[in-house]
Amino acid sequence: MPRQYSSQFRARALALLDEGRSVTELAAQLGIAPATLYRWSQQARIDAGERPGTTSAEASELADARRRIRHLEEELQATKLAASMLKDQGIRPKGDSRS
Repeated sequence: MPRQYSSQFRARALALLDEGRSVTELAAQLGIAPATLYRWSQQARIDAGERPGTTSAEASELADARRRIRHLEEELQATKLAASMLKDQGIRPKGDSRS
């Protein structure tokens, strides 16, 4: 699992990059991969509207929506299973007038 860095750490690293520090030097000093700094830099540009792409806020909303959809699909499967089990046992809903 990738290591999680705080938003303050990221902001400080990006500020140091903006001051003109080289990516390889800064990555070695902070103990992180240069690719991580490049990725953070690109995402910061997207979030600032300087580059096209999915912003961090949009990505977060999308992840939340996908999580909610997955949860609702699981609930639907459980409901369908329960309904089929009740149907197989011949149990009818209360107030059913069909014979």
